[in-house]
Amino acid sequence: MDFGIERVTLDKRHHTVSLTAQGALTGTMQVNLHWTARAPEPSRPSAREMWRRLLNPNPFKPVELTSAASEPLAVDLDLGCMYEMTDGSKGVIQPLGPYMGDLQHPPYIKLSHDDRSGAPTGEMMYIDMDKRDQFKRLLIFVYIYDETPAFDRTHAVVTLFPTAGPRIEVRLEERAAEARSCAVLLLQNRGNGEFTVSREVRYVYGFQAELDRLYGWGLQWQRGYKPVGG
Repeated sequence: MDFGIERVTLDKRHHTVSLTAQGALTGTMQVNLHWTARAPEPSRPSAREMWRRLLNPNPFKPVELTSAASEPLAVDLDLGCMYEMTDGSKGVIQPLGPYMGDLQHPPYIKLSHDDRSGAPTGEMMYIDMDKRDQFKRLLIFVYIYDETPAFDRTHAVVTLFPTAGPRIEVRLEERAAEARSCAVLLLQNRGNGEFTVSREVRYVYGFQAELDRLYGWGLQWQRGYKPVGG
């Protein structure tokens, strides 16, 4: 999806941008997660398959090989946000459990829907920047739902669409084969009207609770499941 031409890509060298400087502190900011499956890499034949080739009685008839690399990839990435308000309240927005959020009431953050297939629209979250004085910090993260391939099997992009200035993009391109979650962006109210966005891209091998410990959020976590067909 494309909401405009101007774009800022945050990377290891240029990792922080000021929303204040670009006048993007009002209105509803959109956060989009979009992903596609990486093309499967060809796998090397096993020793058993090599022997089958050598012992093939008809050298002109190819041996049919099975390869996991040819199987379709089922990828289910989820977008989430841990929030900490200036009054000390904390919580999470995510598509597990009753935590889709609320744009009209605290925490003024809402997840639109849960995309399970990497559709062109992806997953969208909305943040009311008119309530920015009530935000202390927001951690935008992505995690992989249970029993799906890891980050090295996808091309994922998280993009912020402020109401003013260029869109802000972070690509999750590291081959973190065993990681299950990734802290992507940290939005911080630094006081005196300064609000910044910083690239994190920190992969962890666990789920939200491990991200919580990494950033010292202090929430209580329990196992959650998505409704069947939801």
